[in-house]
Amino acid sequence: MTESWVNYAERIGVDLHLELSGPGGRRAALTRALREAVRGGRLAPGTRLPPYRSLAADLGVARNTVADAYAELVAEGWLTARQGSGTRVAERARPLRRAVDVPAQAPARTGGPRHDLRQGRPDASAFPRAAWAASYRRALQAAPSEAFGPGDPAGRRELRETLAEYLARARGVRTEPDRIVICSGFAHALRLLFGRDAPGSTGGAGGAGGPAGPAGGGVLPGPLGVEAYGLGFHRDLLAAAGVRTVPLPLDEHGARVAALGRERAVLLTPAHQFPTGGPLRPERRAAVIDWARARGAVVLEDDYDGEFRYDRRPVGALQGLDPERVIHIGSVSKSLSPALRLGWMVLPERYVEPVLAAKGEREGWASVPDQLALADFVACGSYDRHVRRMRQRYRGRRDRLVAALAERAPHIEVTGIAAGLHAVLRLPPGTERTVVEAAARRGVALDGLAAFRHPDGPASAGDGLVVGYAAPADHAYGAALEALCEVLAAA
Repeated sequence: MTESWVNYAERIGVDLHLELSGPGGRRAALTRALREAVRGGRLAPGTRLPPYRSLAADLGVARNTVADAYAELVAEGWLTARQGSGTRVAERARPLRRAVDVPAQAPARTGGPRHDLRQGRPDASAFPRAAWAASYRRALQAAPSEAFGPGDPAGRRELRETLAEYLARARGVRTEPDRIVICSGFAHALRLLFGRDAPGSTGGAGGAGGPAGPAGGGVLPGPLGVEAYGLGFHRDLLAAAGVRTVPLPLDEHGARVAALGRERAVLLTPAHQFPTGGPLRPERRAAVIDWARARGAVVLEDDYDGEFRYDRRPVGALQGLDPERVIHIGSVSKSLSPALRLGWMVLPERYVEPVLAAKGEREGWASVPDQLALADFVACGSYDRHVRRMRQRYRGRRDRLVAALAERAPHIEVTGIAAGLHAVLRLPPGTERTVVEAAARRGVALDGLAAFRHPDGPASAGDGLVVGYAAPADHAYGAALEALCEVLAAA
């Protein structure tokens, strides 16, 4: 029977205070922490380290994380490993000074918050490295030679075919590969559609080719209807492209699309309104399609977290109601990692050629090997398995948040939690700014609802916090909740 690292540390007379913080993920953090423990004398030469399983269980990391950290330190000479005698601190790894003179090591300073509860950030430590590496290897081995030449601006055919099948199955999207254009994410899609990367625009990132369109050289005309609460950097991007945005009022059923008038396009988050939560109710989904048909307009559907639902049946994509009036935009930034820079647009037929013209003759944003790897990752079932696993993990995180608040801050109402990666915590009127500042003083990074309000829109959502429960690693989540509850108990 293996003993815990806590019991092991007590028996050898040390408390290592292993802090898994700093850049590079948990393996790199564990390697740094052990190296400092040896260098500082808290682990003396000859000390036997605990088995992988014991240390992994106590720190809340994978066994492979511990094994890789041990192997790296063995290779560097800090540790030795022999069959039958375990892993020990190397005899030559002498401390720079006596252990009694060495204070406990403080957590490495990274410049970021102590507890990251910002919205829109998946758990970076949960990236499926082994499965992704396997798909990457298979994709490279199977790729034709021409895949390593100039990229097709539409994206690799392999990925577009795979996405067409997946989106139909998982999100109810009606499309075919030739109507899908690969991009580097939602912001890139907006730049292509509204002129930031199109010819004739200013500040573009390498766009070339194609005729100038109606919105600053873009494909779509303005003005653009947007939800009264949404991401500010999207509004800034549109403003930089010369597009005027018109805020739509919100209520508990999503955007009040009856307020749409002479706009030529509207941007919605129908699966789960960001940030207030909740799907767009069925009659409003039908109404916005009728408006688009009557006006000759188009609906932009931001499907930013449609795969993460917990307490309700899946809400299919709005695009399925009318593929010729809806542009469906998605990415892997929440489901896999924002570092991959892979997204897609599912376009009405009339917009395919203008978008490709705006993109230019070659793929300049999305890595072709990454596209091929994602195609394999989805086709072999690894993507589905990862999403199911993360759905369970994030639901557990959400439930822990709700339970902690019910116990420690029962006066705080929690909303918008049926899906997604964040919750909205309702605050008494006039307290939002004070609570956000108090959280920052305790090292808790989060946002107030006011940060997402359109400057011309009504403050209909009231005071509240937008709390992301996905970003912290498992071993750090409890401390983040504790700090949050301490702030809210005094609110």
